[in-house]
Amino acid sequence: MTKPSDLQSLIGQEVGVSRWITVDQARIDAFARVTEDEQFIHVDPERAKATPFGGTIAHGFLTLSLASAMSYDAVPPLDGVVMGVNYGFDKLRFLALVPAGSKVRGRFRLLSAEDKGEGRWLLKHELTIEIEGADKPALIAEWLGMQMVKD
Repeated sequence: MTKPSDLQSLIGQEVGVSRWITVDQARIDAFARVTEDEQFIHVDPERAKATPFGGTIAHGFLTLSLASAMSYDAVPPLDGVVMGVNYGFDKLRFLALVPAGSKVRGRFRLLSAEDKGEGRWLLKHELTIEIEGADKPALIAEWLGMQMVKD
């Protein structure tokens, strides 16, 4: 647990690293069905072999969607938190493809913490989703979350 009064001292620091999450073909296929994005590069291993990628790749939005699970793993909750809500992104860049079978994890660095009053804290984290064994991350984002704490 992190006390709201300690947030300012954490700005600029890495606050957590998640576990590795496997992005296998079954996960990619399920995401494709749910989102109705069944482009062959994601779901047809035979056709995808003939592309410059050499096989299927995860949807960028699938990789991004794992951010919530990564956050639960890595970011200590605020003391007295009642709930948190996704507030959006200031910046988001997809930097590298995630081949099927890869493992990814999230690194979180606190960029800002604004006391919005009435127990609301707007937190901005830099999220870097790394691909195990890769030189470049899958994505980097500035992620906003509103945390509600008991006064």
